[in-house]
Amino acid sequence: MPPRKPSTKRAASAADQLAAAHDQFVESWSRMASEWGISRTMAEVHALLFVTGEPMNADDIMERLSISRGNASMTLRSLMDWGVVTRVRKRGDRKDYFQAEQDVWAMFRLIARERMKREIEPLLESLGEIRELTPEAGKGDAKEIKALTQRLDDVEEVLTILTTLSDRFAGPGGSGLRTALKLLAKTVKAPKKG
Repeated sequence: MPPRKPSTKRAASAADQLAAAHDQFVESWSRMASEWGISRTMAEVHALLFVTGEPMNADDIMERLSISRGNASMTLRSLMDWGVVTRVRKRGDRKDYFQAEQDVWAMFRLIARERMKREIEPLLESLGEIRELTPEAGKGDAKEIKALTQRLDDVEEVLTILTTLSDRFAGPGGSGLRTALKLLAKTVKAPKKG
């Protein structure tokens, strides 16, 4: 007896369920990303391209997310700048298609590296300017100056460690982030339930 073909109703239902799962992922990802200070649209476009796993053109993205052409264009350009989306071509089609990095570890490595470049490195660089504004010992309240210098030293130490770890574990060439997180997970014991 030959296998039965799924009914159109079941196929449509499965397609609807898949679309609903995609939509839920896009919503969840964009909520998380907005906590990081990333625009909602940027997170939605990235999530859509990642979760579908297929290249999409700007028209398809605009339609699926109900965004304008200008917004789609700027967002795709930003995602390509971050390195998490690439432009691809489809044979016989003149449109540009866009595809998200599908290796989750590579994607998070790229995001971590970009966040460091945009947030931590500028703050680390500004510490020098802040130190120049700090009065020298003997030209003010020595206790306050010493306390401020110590706080700046502490911030610089943390940022330097983060930068070093980022360079080592989220660098462009390897699986360092995965290795680091797995090692960290092994060393951190789960709290015992009382």
